[in-house]
Amino acid sequence: MPTLLSVTTFSVPSQDGRTVVVTGASSGIGLAATRALAAAGAHVVLAVRNPEKGRRAAASLAGSTEVRVLDLAELASVRAFAAGFDRPIDLLVNNAGIMMPPLQRTADGFESQFGTNHLGHFALTNLLLSQIRGRVVTVSSNGHRAGAVDFADLNWERRPYRPFPAYAQSKLANLLFTAELQRRLTDAGSPVIATAAHPGLAATNLGHSFSDRPGLSLMVRVSNRLAQSEDGGALPTLFAATADVPRNAYAGPTGFLRSRGEPGLITPSKAARDADVARRLWTVSEDLTGVTFPAL
Repeated sequence: MPTLLSVTTFSVPSQDGRTVVVTGASSGIGLAATRALAAAGAHVVLAVRNPEKGRRAAASLAGSTEVRVLDLAELASVRAFAAGFDRPIDLLVNNAGIMMPPLQRTADGFESQFGTNHLGHFALTNLLLSQIRGRVVTVSSNGHRAGAVDFADLNWERRPYRPFPAYAQSKLANLLFTAELQRRLTDAGSPVIATAAHPGLAATNLGHSFSDRPGLSLMVRVSNRLAQSEDGGALPTLFAATADVPRNAYAGPTGFLRSRGEPGLITPSKAARDADVARRLWTVSEDLTGVTFPAL
């Protein structure tokens, strides 16, 4: 069966001479996006938690790549990655993420999904922002539509933990982050563009943490039979990263139930378009990470 990359009318334009950083690039849609960007001529930095797995992934790719260690669940690792990166970046793809694990805490004590999916990327982007000269793409999810930001308990310390609402909150945070990042970039007169994307329904390894929960594991197996490939799931990311799109654009599949097919622009939820909540989340995220918007 052909992948959606072979049937879509969208193709990645030449990336010759461009440096791209992709988080979570060793598997899933991150690897698929990396493969496409490297094939188009970009030098792609695979920012991964497991360097051995990253090197295996890089060895499977055509084009120019390198592997660097980044653990988004540890702010010290995020700071070390940024401190060791001294070159201009044309494109940062905030792709890495975790989905509905049991309650876990990051090295800094944050609920793991909020800490990894949002706060890690928030810190990384701001620490690298003075070097970025093109675009920041953050991968969200259709799950954001069920999300709400609970400022009274962002890290699930007072409520009984519920994996999906925690995931939805983190994915909503990705979109609120993108909107506020773009507002700040525009106010600073920066040419950098912030966009976001969601993969639709894609068969990836993101649900590996469900192996000990039979109900969720069955749900993933069934949905994967209906899902598009990882290459298809990467299309909205590639569209948001390389197509001529407006600032704060949100890309996703435009086909069946908006879960697969040709990438295009879509409208995020009303909650994701709340500018006041976006500003408040930014301020809280600065307090939690100790990382602020740089002088550009």
